[in-house]
Amino acid sequence: MSSPKATAVVEAIRLQNAGRDPERLAIKIAKMKGSPFIFLRGAAHLFYDTLPDHPLLNEAPLAWCCGDLHFENFGSYKADNRLAYFDINDFDEAALAPCTWDIVRLLTSIRCGADVLRTSPDEAILLARDCLAAYRAALVQGKAMWVERETTKGLIHDLLAGLQDRDRAEFLDGRTIKKGGLRQLKVDGVKALPATRDEREKVTTFLKGFAAEQESPGFYRVLDVARRIAGTGSLGVTRFVILIEGKGSPDGNYLLDLKETRPSALLPTLKRRHLAQPKWANEAQRVVAIQKRMQAVDHAFLVPVDYADTSCILRGLQPSEDRVAIADWGKKLSRLQEVVSVMGRLAAWDQLRSSGRDGAPCADQLIDFAASEDWLEAMLELVDAMVKTTVAQWDDFRANYP
Repeated sequence: MSSPKATAVVEAIRLQNAGRDPERLAIKIAKMKGSPFIFLRGAAHLFYDTLPDHPLLNEAPLAWCCGDLHFENFGSYKADNRLAYFDINDFDEAALAPCTWDIVRLLTSIRCGADVLRTSPDEAILLARDCLAAYRAALVQGKAMWVERETTKGLIHDLLAGLQDRDRAEFLDGRTIKKGGLRQLKVDGVKALPATRDEREKVTTFLKGFAAEQESPGFYRVLDVARRIAGTGSLGVTRFVILIEGKGSPDGNYLLDLKETRPSALLPTLKRRHLAQPKWANEAQRVVAIQKRMQAVDHAFLVPVDYADTSCILRGLQPSEDRVAIADWGKKLSRLQEVVSVMGRLAAWDQLRSSGRDGAPCADQLIDFAASEDWLEAMLELVDAMVKTTVAQWDDFRANYP
């Protein structure tokens, strides 16, 4: 076995992750070595850096894109109207890009994630075709819709019903422990790691200042702070889970997520291809603005903030298990087809909904683009190429990253 070496893939990943918390970065690296799908999730910058120079990826209409679209970045959330919705739920890499960039990444994730989905490679190809067909059909229809409990069925319906009816104490019990009738965060090395005294003090001081500008300052009184472990691509950035007083201890407590935002992984590729972006006040403003324009209904609590001179997003923490447990439906192809078709439609609806904003063309251009079926086979060929590229990068990474 050859010894590790500093390949282009290894150096790109080191550069992208420079300055991150070493403990959580080690978790990220270990996860990325596990499968091509998890590698895809953790290396969006490499995905876009190696996109083929193809008219379908260069000349498609611009649209507001999630930027990191894969099948585990869909999930349910409670909106500010207190109802539950199912949609794209991660916008850290969001940017204005050709509309095809999101769908090529989503389809590549389905192909690379065949083992996660418990399907054969051939079945994953069929699922990618179904997802693409649903995406095209929704664009052709030209009407931005949404997914809620009353308009869906199967796994997604069950997911939304579970979130709508969830007991707050049950959710808190999964993330905290009770001592003397009070809660403190569960620091288990799986979802959270201990925060230092300095970190706790900084977070508490920050939230006290934030609370002073809110209607009910006491709601935000800090009870506990920990470093949060979540996702793959963002592991290692400044991120905390914060237990606050909320509506009263112990079961009226709330959890907040404070997360650093960094420039989109798409940015270098966008610059090389001369695709200009709007000027944002900071990265958090970018993420929140794009999320609000793409989702049908706003997340219940989502605000851009400045924490310790770092651009961050503060939001209400919602359960990670509310990401669609698509793998639980493995070996049931018709049910998987139903779910990936919903995902394809959502990708189209979110692009249609945000069309005409800040440099994105109007919906008519997306509709005209999708009208012909001639581009579908070319898209699937591009996906095939990106699957091969991703697997080759993963093999390089596994062999050469220490």
